[in-house]
Amino acid sequence: MAWVLLLIAGLFEICWSIGMKLSDGFTRLWPSVFTVAGLIVSMGLLSVAVKSLPIGTAYGVWVGIGAVGTALLGMLLFHEPVTPARIFFLLLLVVAIVGLEATAGECTPQL
Repeated sequence: MAWVLLLIAGLFEICWSIGMKLSDGFTRLWPSVFTVAGLIVSMGLLSVAVKSLPIGTAYGVWVGIGAVGTALLGMLLFHEPVTPARIFFLLLLVVAIVGLEATAGECTPQL
């Protein structure tokens, strides 16, 4: 279940980063509200996921999902450059995310 929550948190990471672009420096009300709400949900789900996942793995996967998704949406929505090099490095990020997940294992916090 922690991995599902982490995936959803990563998707909300994409939402708030795109919302930040749309908010125009927090000068537009609804995109700003959308951004803050996405950030709260993303961080909240991440905090629940790290109760049973290693923090380094969870954070890396969370950031990776956000980075890949935001880069792809930047290309689609904001006409950012789509080059073979950018696609290659995004694919490397996906490989790293999958690798982190595959090698993580569950952990029990020692607090």
